[in-house]
Amino acid sequence: MLVEVKVNLSGVREQVNHRENCCTGTALSYTHLLYDTRAMAVSVESLQRFLSITVSLPSFPVCCCYLVMIIFLAPIWQRKTSPLQIRPILILHNFACSLVSIYAFFGFLNGILWSESMFQKGDSGILRPVYRVYWLTKLLELLDTVFMIVRHRRRQISFLHVYHHSSILLLSDVAYHMYPWPGIAFYLMNNSFVHIVLYTYYGLSALFPDRSFPWKRHITELQIFQFFVGFVHATIGYVYHGFCIYGIFYGITMTVLFSNFYYKAYLAPKKPKES
Repeated sequence: MLVEVKVNLSGVREQVNHRENCCTGTALSYTHLLYDTRAMAVSVESLQRFLSITVSLPSFPVCCCYLVMIIFLAPIWQRKTSPLQIRPILILHNFACSLVSIYAFFGFLNGILWSESMFQKGDSGILRPVYRVYWLTKLLELLDTVFMIVRHRRRQISFLHVYHHSSILLLSDVAYHMYPWPGIAFYLMNNSFVHIVLYTYYGLSALFPDRSFPWKRHITELQIFQFFVGFVHATIGYVYHGFCIYGIFYGITMTVLFSNFYYKAYLAPKKPKES
């Protein structure tokens, strides 16, 4: 009995020491809630911890204002104003997002190449500046929605659009402030590559509005492939490397939502237009 108690106490001391060693840096106040991510099974307690971290993020108030703008302010704007013509701003914005995504892609790639593996955990210092730029880019990309509103393109503001922009903003905030790891950088690198193509397409479409670019369908296919790869990466990370299980759920939701959009846009039978 004494031997069993000593063994248990020793195990507790090791866990406490591990948490003390892990919980260092600027994110000390809340990183420990999720650091032992493998232990985060789906439960009420783990969801409460996840939500407590979410509301403490710097981006959370921005995300709330973003939703208020879409739900309450956008309808008022459309009733009270005429559509704005902002083509030069769209050209500048889209190419700027594409250029920043190029920086993020090569920055993440460099950090991963210098790491031990694609599943390495821990802040090496190399990736933190890239994570910061990536996070700030997600703030910049919220202007996509603003431009849709001022141009009276509210039909484009779908659930997928809002979920994608708001969730990636919060998750990039979590990644920058808590987990600037090479393991997570792999997913963000893929996302940055997709956004290079995506915003280049948007920029060219705004620059040459009379021309048709046959990229749109293939960009959606690239997005679906990206999220599926992210789902596989998150699953391997959870099973073998102690990553958070919520990464799997996020990969599933994004893959399903984009696949549903792809089906409705390109595969589903078109309804005949009423005369």
